Amino acid sequence: MTALFRPALALLTVLPVLAACGLAPASQGAETAGVLATAWRAGAPEGAPVWPSNTWWTGFNSPELNDLIARASRENFDILAAAARIRQADAALVGAGAALLPTASVTGENQWTRESLSRAGVSRSNRDTEIRSYSLTPSASYQIDLWGRLRATRDAALATALASRFDQQTVALTAVTSVATTWFEALATQDRLDVAQRNLRDSEEILRAIRARLDAGTASQLDVAQQAALVAGIRAGIPPLRSQLEQFVNGLGILTGQPPEAITVRPGTLNTLSLPEVAPGLPSDLLARRPDVAFAEASLQSANANIRAARAAFFPTVELTAAGGWQAFALGTLFGPGSLFVQAAASASQTIFDNGALQASLSQARGRSDELLADYRKSIVQAFTDVENALAAYRYATEQEALERDAVAVAQLAADIARAQVIAGTSDMVTALQAQTTLYTDLDILAQVRESRFVALVSLYNALGGGWTRTDTVPPETHLFQGML
Repeated sequence: MTALFRPALALLTVLPVLAACGLAPASQGAETAGVLATAWRAGAPEGAPVWPSNTWWTGFNSPELNDLIARASRENFDILAAAARIRQADAALVGAGAALLPTASVTGENQWTRESLSRAGVSRSNRDTEIRSYSLTPSASYQIDLWGRLRATRDAALATALASRFDQQTVALTAVTSVATTWFEALATQDRLDVAQRNLRDSEEILRAIRARLDAGTASQLDVAQQAALVAGIRAGIPPLRSQLEQFVNGLGILTGQPPEAITVRPGTLNTLSLPEVAPGLPSDLLARRPDVAFAEASLQSANANIRAARAAFFPTVELTAAGGWQAFALGTLFGPGSLFVQAAASASQTIFDNGALQASLSQARGRSDELLADYRKSIVQAFTDVENALAAYRYATEQEALERDAVAVAQLAADIARAQVIAGTSDMVTALQAQTTLYTDLDILAQVRESRFVALVSLYNALGGGWTRTDTVPPETHLFQGML
């Protein structure tokens, strides 16, 4: 058997020299210089850095929101699809890693041949000959990964499997923040609807007082008409708010994986909820807390591995095969000493001319890597930008809410005075109408500003990556190959 392998051994002594000349080391990471920030422009909330926890949404103290997010985590369609992509990537990793291991097979064969022979003579006779043979042949083959092509393919599949996990985290974070945002929009719409209904009740009460003054001769038809027009306008503004509320509630259905009629939760008010503030640390720490950044980096690593595989395809493929078994003309003697046979072979193949196919494949892999490098750098800059925007939005929404509360307090005082004077018959109707309109306009604006503050805080949690932190978890299938790799 040693003589059979001598040509292969001679070939193996030459090929590594060619490999050293042709294969350059692969890039181990992406160059991110020039895109790293050192501080937040918008300014983080005061206090020690507080990164989001894994259950950051519970800080809002909304049991209904907690239930909706729990259901979305189990039944959201996008999350389920992302989990299916993980299973696909893990299966591809197993297939890519299997190419690094020897393959074995066994073949059993039973042949039967019958020949008819005829002889001419005085008496014509026929003779049939039957030949039977039996064989059982185990065989094994192993492709030597001299240039690292198979290993690079496995590395690309591993990076893709990791990227699929980061993608699932991104999808899950998007689903959770979408549920929270939709829920807060529904609560804010309910608050605006309550303001409108309260405005309608007070306006109708003032209308009744003006009509009573008309009967007493102390008010005019114009006063009644003006207040009646205000009441009609307020009443007409209520159905659109109810429509918006129903749409937000229905929107929770697709986010939680159920039809709209299955949504039984009904919004309350934003005024009873807490606002769990968060203070991010250094911007550089954000790169370990954004699953979309980790996904972009893993995709880039996969592309770099594909470049190594495409480059290695230019070199010869070396394969060792061995077969042995038993062959006999009678089944009873198949495993006898004389039926044993052994074969061994080494082969190498090299593409001479392929019309530029290998070069095109390499160029395509390099172009894909350049594209993903740009995407990776963009994801880093986008991460910083998202946090800056969310910090600014939350800060200014907080300031605006405080100012709007002061405006509501002043408008409430003016409206109460005007309302009492109208009922007493000592106030001008125009002044009363203006005070009433100002109050409920400010109340409606306050509900919208509070909604903006909640949504901005949710956006900040989303920009900070939620409670996710990057780990070096390897897909479980990888342990199959770690023993020999």
